[in-house]
Amino acid sequence: MPTPTKIETLILPAPAKLNLMLHIIGRRHDGYHLLQTQFQFLDFCDQLTFRRGNQASEHPKIKLTPQIPGVDAADNLVSRAASRLILFCREKGFSQPLPDISVQLDKKIPMGGGLGGGSSDAATTLLGLNHIWRLGCSIDELAEIGLTLGADVPVFVRGFAAWAEGVGEKLTPIEPKEACYLVICPECHISTQEIFCHPELTRDTEIMTITRALDQGGHNDCESIARTTYQEVAQAIDWLSQYGKSQMTGTGACIFAGFNDQKSAEAVLAALPDQWQGFIAWGRNRSPLHEALAI
Repeated sequence: MPTPTKIETLILPAPAKLNLMLHIIGRRHDGYHLLQTQFQFLDFCDQLTFRRGNQASEHPKIKLTPQIPGVDAADNLVSRAASRLILFCREKGFSQPLPDISVQLDKKIPMGGGLGGGSSDAATTLLGLNHIWRLGCSIDELAEIGLTLGADVPVFVRGFAAWAEGVGEKLTPIEPKEACYLVICPECHISTQEIFCHPELTRDTEIMTITRALDQGGHNDCESIARTTYQEVAQAIDWLSQYGKSQMTGTGACIFAGFNDQKSAEAVLAALPDQWQGFIAWGRNRSPLHEALAI
C-alpha cells in the first residue's frame, strides 16, 4: 500500500459565528452560567496557514505569526490549542515524533465582538494539526480538548449549527434559516467576564424547548447590560433597528440583522455611519472549516 503523501502546507478558514439568541437560565455553583443559545456560522472567516518544518521531535515547536497586539504568544488560543492537542496525544500513547509547524494567522474577525474569533481559531488549529500530523483523533476527542480552551470551541470543532445548553457545550444540530446578515462592529471591546459578572444581568430566563425557540426566536440577555455600559452598542442597535430586527451576538459588541437577499443588506451597509465598521456575510449551517476539510 503506498505511503500517504505528506501535507506540507494546509490553508484553512476559521469562521465567525452568531448567537441568534442567548438566554441565561441559571448559574452553577462554580460560577459558570447556564445557557440556551442558537449558534450559526458565517462565511466571514479568519484564515490559518499551517506549514510543516524540517525538524521533528516529541515536543514540536509551534511558531505563530504575526503576534496579536496585546496578547502574549503563549496565551494565544492557537498556541494553547496546539499544546493541549500534543499533551492529549502523548497521554494516549502516541509516541511518534511530530514535525514543527509554523502557523500564519490572517485575522479578519474583530476581537471582543462576540463573533467567536479566538474560539474558532482554536478549533481550526485542532482540526488542522490533527489532519497535517495524521493523529487520527476523533471529532469527539477534539471537542473534548476544545472545551478545556473555552465553552464556544466545541461548536466550531463539530461544525454544525447548533442549539446549545449547559455552559454552551451540550450541542444539538439545528437548521435555522441561512440569512444574509449585516454585522456592525462598534468601536469598543467588551469583556465577557465584565458582562457575566454584572450584578444586574438576568440569570433566570424561562427555559425553552428547541422547537419553540426555532419557531418564536429569542433575545440576548447580555444585550441590556451592554447597552447600559457601552453607549456605542446602544447607538448601533438603535440605528440598525430602523431596517430590521437588530440584536447583539454573544456578550458583544457586534450587532447584526438578517436580510432575505444581499442587495438589501448592501443598501443598509452603504448608509452605515462613518464611526462604525461593518460587513456582510451569509449564515451557514455547516461550517466552512468542515467544508474545506471535507468532513
